[in-house]
Order: sequence, then structure tokens, then C-alpha cells
Amino acid sequence: MNPNFLQTPIPYLKGVGPNRAETLQSELGIQTYQDLLHLFPNRYLDKTSYYKINQLQQSGADVQVIGKIVHLKTVEQKRGKRLVASFVDETGQMELVWFRGHKWIREHLKLNEPYVVFGKTTRYGSTFSMPHPEMELLSEHQQGLKIAMQPIYPSTEKLSNKGITNRVIAKMMQQLFLECKGQFPESLSSGILDELKLISKSEALFNIHFPKNQELLAKAQFRLKFEELFYVQLQLISKKLLRKQKIKGMPFDKVGENFNSFFKNHLPFELTNAQKRVIKEIRNDMGSNAQMNRLLQGDVGSGKTIVALMCMLLAIDNGFQTCLMAPTEILANQHYNGLKELIGDMGITISLLTGSTKKSVRTIIHEQLENGELNILVGTHAVLEDKVQFKNLGLAIIDEQHRFGVAQRSKLWHKNEIPPHILVMTATPIPRTLAMSLYGDLDISVIDELPPGRKPIKTVHRFDSNRLKVFRFIKDEIKKGRQIYIVYPLIQESEALDYKDLMDGYESIARDFPLPEYQISIVHGKMKPADKDYEMERFVKGETHIMVATTVIEVGVNVPNASVMIIESAERFGLSQMHQLRGRVGRGAEQSFCILMTSHKLSEDGKTRLETMVRTNDGFEIAEVDLKLRGPGDLMGTQQSGLLNLKIADIVKDNQILKTARYHAIQLLKTDPRLEKAENALIRYAFTKMMQQKTIWNYIS
Repeated sequence: MNPNFLQTPIPYLKGVGPNRAETLQSELGIQTYQDLLHLFPNRYLDKTSYYKINQLQQSGADVQVIGKIVHLKTVEQKRGKRLVASFVDETGQMELVWFRGHKWIREHLKLNEPYVVFGKTTRYGSTFSMPHPEMELLSEHQQGLKIAMQPIYPSTEKLSNKGITNRVIAKMMQQLFLECKGQFPESLSSGILDELKLISKSEALFNIHFPKNQELLAKAQFRLKFEELFYVQLQLISKKLLRKQKIKGMPFDKVGENFNSFFKNHLPFELTNAQKRVIKEIRNDMGSNAQMNRLLQGDVGSGKTIVALMCMLLAIDNGFQTCLMAPTEILANQHYNGLKELIGDMGITISLLTGSTKKSVRTIIHEQLENGELNILVGTHAVLEDKVQFKNLGLAIIDEQHRFGVAQRSKLWHKNEIPPHILVMTATPIPRTLAMSLYGDLDISVIDELPPGRKPIKTVHRFDSNRLKVFRFIKDEIKKGRQIYIVYPLIQESEALDYKDLMDGYESIARDFPLPEYQISIVHGKMKPADKDYEMERFVKGETHIMVATTVIEVGVNVPNASVMIIESAERFGLSQMHQLRGRVGRGAEQSFCILMTSHKLSEDGKTRLETMVRTNDGFEIAEVDLKLRGPGDLMGTQQSGLLNLKIADIVKDNQILKTARYHAIQLLKTDPRLEKAENALIRYAFTKMMQQKTIWNYIS
């Protein structure tokens, strides 16, 4: 088969035509033969056995029966009519029923001819009936492609309305296989096929669409899932290896005065073992000749900032500048103040650059960056502007990477002749499975213990009916001089409702916590940024006791004095979001609390989320539960939801296959980094094709 044959536009397939093609394209994104071939069924109906009428059970399963129609009648009912056929075989009689399309069905049905009928049966008295059966004359059924198990394809309302039923899609698929003669180019090496006992590509594609039996279906699924994950991993790992060979980094070979004096004289507390381990990993990276590209994961409050600063000091000791980029002004300010305090009187220059930096200050910053006087620049997206030029940027740190796109990461690369080392930090724990797929091109470090002196946050679940007790508890905490967060959910679809919930909540809190004894701040999405910052600032300074907010405070606000986080309608939050919110408290030495408020109506998933929150403070365990509940697409938030549109594999359910695929991709690139060996020719060909067609990029952030 000509390998480019699968790139044929879909309207050319017999039985499709321009109108159907347009619907297939708009509803399912099918533009070529290859797209249709990769429209995999979501389930199958087993048509391997035929039932006699006297064997039928009240089971709700789809069954097929061979028999004849001996009689047709129309029955009047409250609304309209129904068409009823008496269907018999040698063991008994049942009814076939239609509630619509009578005229067409009457014209096309043949009496006393053997039919195969297929559908769900229901029982009325002692008689079984089958509404709207699929029907085929026995003679045609025996000639057709022997489909033992019927594939059920993804569908949409529009497809059904346009008459593109499951049967029509299955017919198109049969036509595609006839035109391709069932032959598809192999895309894995014989070595891998033999070692994993995989069936061939052609056999797998045939059996995913027209499985002869359950066993062949399972083999086809395993083969195609493995292949999909294998190529995603091959892409990520080869990118990583290529970067290490090609992109020379700047070796930071000396550990100098700044690093050592900070370590000896300025550390506010003893580093945890996890922090020491991570600093060592980063030092190894930056000391080698390759460019570092590392992801640093650490739960809320695990001390990532200290690690970031020590890496910066290494860069400065080696004569380089560094920058730290955060997604919001509040966060950038916080990093700036935190770093300034840690550096103290060490004689290191640090500046802050955000959207609100005055023009006169900007000019100074630009000058100091270009002449090398400025050691550390902290900022928001403003750092990426073309005007911002460094003398020699050696290390770029990006906080909360999922809020920045890949394009923005690469802008930082081009701030220097030789690309700087990159450290990406996140407080959103990413389960290992997801990290292997999303950040497979980064090395990963994890800080998995909290600094000493931190007390674990106590989390409880309370129903709305206990609200008065909760308010009493808040008053006691405020008497002790503590501050409180009360957070309301944000549902993108309905700003008006969110706003109403928040304002209702605010009013009832204002009644229970009256002025002048209690001061309340409020922050929500409809406010101007300056007003938001003003309210946040009052809370940070301790001028207000309670901060009522929507989830805008999720990332990074550091108020050590805030000891209680109340999450209203907690059932409407995702797990990782609740975990992030809980991390806003517990930053001081005092015992902190997180109270999850809900109504009595809870879904099963809702209960699981709340129980998980109450049971554990471990972000990684929470992320694993979250991944199982929500699936990978949701977990990374909408801005990256397109990033794992895998066609058949599921990185949660197929975790084991993912590990196998990653292992084989690593082994292959170890022995043949450029895929030049003859035995890997098929893999090289398929890989190059995917890169050209950009099909693999769909999967990768």
C-alpha cells in the first residue's frame, strides 16, 4: 500500500461524499482516511452467539435472534401509534416494536423471510419484545464481513440528526478496509513485537474495529495503546537527550563566597534532607556541560524558595545573572520581599519588575541588567518583553509553570547567546504517571518533607447546619489574634451566580462579625486589580481579620498569621484546588485549621474528595486520588486540556502499559540514539512521519 494513501481526504471514500464529510469534520475532526481509521470504538456489542426465543432472559443485554416476521399490525396508543411485528422461531414467539418511521419500515419489511434481529429485549407478561431492533436478512448477514462483535463508535447529536448512525460509520470503516485491502504499514520493530508478543499493526487495526472475539480485541487494544504511548515517550526522551547533547549549558563549576556564606550565616533554619538532596541534584545539573531543564515539585510550604535562592547564589558565584518569573504581581512581590529578607546584608543586588513598575524605575533596571550590576531580577510576564536584556543570564526560574506556555519558556531561552539553565517550580503535586507524560522532557526533583516546626493542618468536614459552632470557633481564633480565610467557589460558566453566592455569604458574615470589632476584606474577580491588591495588602498587614474571597487567592499569598481556612460549598471544588487553598494557612508556628463546609447532598465523588482531604495532608497522595477521579485532561486545568488527547490509551488506567512503553523507548534510544540501525528503520520511518504531520505534538505540552 502506498504509505501516503491514508492521507487521502475523507470525501473520496465511497459512501461519504461532501455533505457527510463536512459533518464528520466538524463533529469528530475527521479529515483524512487516517483520521477515520483512528476513530476507535468506545465499546462493543458481542454478536458471537444467537439466542432462541425460549432462551431469552430479562437481562437488559443486547442479543441476536434468528426468525421470521409472520404478522404486522398498527396499534393506537395515547400518543400516536406503534407498529408491532410478530416474530417467531421454532421455539416460540416475540414482538418487534417501532414507535416511529412506520411507513418506511412497512415498505421494507419482508414477511416470512429469515431475519437476524439484534437489540435489547424487555418482557411484558410472558412475551418478550424488542423495540427498534437492528435487522438484516439472514442471507445478507451471512455474506457480510463476519463481525462477531459490533463496534460502537463515539457519536454526537448532530451526527445522529444527519443520519450518520453507528451503522453508517461501521459501513464507512468496512469500505476503508476494503480500499486499503486490510494492509497497513508496520510501525514497530520486530525486536519489540517479539519481546512483547504483540500482534501486527494490520491485525491490531482490524481487530480493534471488527474483533473476531474478546481475546483478539484485548490483544489489539494492548498493541495500539502501547504504540501510542511508546511514540509519545520516544518524542519526550529524544527531545531530552538531544537537548543534553546539542544545547551546551554554562558549567557553574565553582561553589563560591555567596553560596557558602549564605549557607553558614544566613540560613533561617536547618535545611531538610529533601532540600539538601534537591540542591545536590541541581548542582550536578548546573555543573555539567549540558543545559539544565528541571522541574521542582514541592508541596505548599515545603521550602522551594530557599532552594531557588541557593541555586541563584551558585549562578552569581559563577559570574552570571538570574531571574525568577511568577504568574501574578502579588506572587512576584512576595518572592521579591522573601528573597530580599533572606539575602539581608550580603551585598547582592535584587530588583522587581512588574506591569506596575514606574517608567523611571524601569529605565534604571534595564541599564543595571545590561551592564551586569543587577544580580537577581524578580518579575511577572514583564520580564519577557524584548526591552529586557541581560548582560549574561545564567539561570531562569519559573514559578507555577502551568500558568506559562511553552512559547513563554522559550522566550527566556533567547535572552542569552547560550541558553540559561531553567528551573521550573510548582506547588501542584503531579502524580508520577502524569509527570512521565507531561514533563517527560524535564528532569524531576521532589521536596517531599516539610521544614521542622511546621504543625500539620487539622482538616474537618462540617455540614451547613453546624455553621453557628463554626462561627463561634472563628471568634475564638480572632481573639487569639489570628486571621481567617473564607473562600467561595468559582464556576466559570456563571459569574452572576458566583457573585451572588459570595455577596450573600459576605452579608451573613458581616451580620455575625459586626464593625468596628471585626474588619472584613473582600476579593473577587469583578474587582479592579488595584482594588484587589489594596484589600489583599490590608489582610497581609493584619488590618483585617477575615478575608472573604473567591478562589483568586489560590496561589501563593503568604500570611503566616492566618490560621483558619474555611471552604464554602467544598463539594464544588476539585481536590487539588482544595489542597492548594488549605496550603494558604499553616505558614506560621501556630496550629492551623481547614474547615470544609457542605450541604447534606453529596455525590459519591464528592464524599471521596472530602474524606481524602480530612485523611491526608500529602499532596502527592491527593493528586493520585484526583487523577483517578477526574482523569488527566481535567487535572491540568483547561489551558492545557488539549494536551493529552490520546486516541486509545488512558494514562491512568493504562499506567502499566505507560511504564512498559517508557522503558522500551529509553532502551531503544540508549542503543540507537538516532534510530540509524537497520532493525529500527520502521520506527524511524513512523516517527519521522508523525513529526511531519505533527500528530505526536497533540499529546505534548
